[in-house]
Amino acid sequence: MTDISKYLVRTSAMDRNAGYHIRHPMQDDAEVYWISLGDRVGMQRAHLNFARIPPGKAAFPVHFHAMQEEYVFVVSGKGTATIGDATCEIGPGDYLGFPVDDTPHGIRNTGDADLICLMGGERTATEVATFPELGKVAIQHEGGMTFHELQDGKTRKMSDWLVKD
Repeated sequence: MTDISKYLVRTSAMDRNAGYHIRHPMQDDAEVYWISLGDRVGMQRAHLNFARIPPGKAAFPVHFHAMQEEYVFVVSGKGTATIGDATCEIGPGDYLGFPVDDTPHGIRNTGDADLICLMGGERTATEVATFPELGKVAIQHEGGMTFHELQDGKTRKMSDWLVKD
């Protein structure tokens, strides 16, 4: 008999601490609670994450990817999306897609409750993400992720992102 629990994740039964609590190490107001749905069911080629962004916080600093397309679907709450030099309001039912085209993007919760989104995209063995407002480049590889200053070459490990409550 098929074990349904291998394929089904009931996010409504999970609290915000069921996954990762992430704060970007270089932007104090970037914070997200992140449950990797794809990992929970054993997916290898695509990823989907259930994200809760607290009021007043950004999911991540404004960035763009060199190799991975990315998307966001807003489930509930309200916020703003920065796309290139424009900003727009977002809310339930809105879908944002980010092809690999060097357009910086970011999402911020402007409401009074968590902004709940599905965030996903491609999984590749390596990736380069640029954070133009921070002057940094992140390089993802098998050993994790390192951050490089665009000017002085300093690095930062992925473990610096995880909140150690």
